[in-house]
Amino acid sequence: MSNWRPASNADVAIKRAAMLARTRLYFDKENVLAVDTPALSPSAPTDPHIASMVTGQSAYLHTSPEFHMKRLLADGYPDIYTICRVFRDGEKGRQHLPEFTMIEWYRLATNLDGIIADTLQLIAFVLERTELASNASRHDYCHCFADELQIDSRTASIQDLAEVVAADEALRRSLGDDRDAWLDLIMATRIVPQFSTSSLTVVKHYPTSQAALARNCPHDARLADRFEIYYGKIELANGYVELRDTQELLRRMDNDLEIRRKSGLPTVPRDEHLIAAMDAGLPECAGVALGFERLHMVAAGVNDIRNIVSFA
Repeated sequence: MSNWRPASNADVAIKRAAMLARTRLYFDKENVLAVDTPALSPSAPTDPHIASMVTGQSAYLHTSPEFHMKRLLADGYPDIYTICRVFRDGEKGRQHLPEFTMIEWYRLATNLDGIIADTLQLIAFVLERTELASNASRHDYCHCFADELQIDSRTASIQDLAEVVAADEALRRSLGDDRDAWLDLIMATRIVPQFSTSSLTVVKHYPTSQAALARNCPHDARLADRFEIYYGKIELANGYVELRDTQELLRRMDNDLEIRRKSGLPTVPRDEHLIAAMDAGLPECAGVALGFERLHMVAAGVNDIRNIVSFA
């Protein structure tokens, strides 16, 4: 067999190890507790945009440590973080691998601006580029559409959104009346390519239809306290102030499962442990998931994730 060699050399591994060490140092300096969570779970996220991998033991490989970490927080843990391998089915490409490394952390009693600032500081510290935190540009989601395309993402019709991307009939049939799918396409193809390629861009206040498990904004129930951070076209981090309402959690899970049913996607069991933990009382907190390999891509100045892993 001729393809036994790793995808990258030892220099890449040395850089990765140094970045991981700086990540841990950042959290140590911030008194954030390192925790471990299991990779296997009897349940899976209901989010129809995330595909879980199923093992032969009727268990799911986790797509994120989120649910287990929230159970720790509900049991009284302080600020926590973990660095772990996660798995998502069908994700392959220049920025995607089905198995990758995630940094996930949670801060108690903080707001959206606070967790954004924390994330910017971590990225700048790990990359050893202090200016990244202070030079980041910040935009509201709806302002991105208004400023770049002169449309209102909240009220534009499906026809208006389709015209923005000059959609042909095949694309119109494929996306149909899925408003968020059209918004995602426009964000990926028309807005993100305009972001600075030498600094960080923060997009915050996504529509509630894209809230995941973020709470609604206290000042506008149409928006979610959720943000993403980009470096050029590379999405690095996704975070939010956490939803703490059990009934709203159940409503969103049920809605996800209905979307899965209508779309012909596999049905997954709800995480009853998470529901019970939320019911017991999740403290005020905000969390972030950051793709470590993508951060390494920025450090290495490459645009293909396969250039910075040992085995692709």
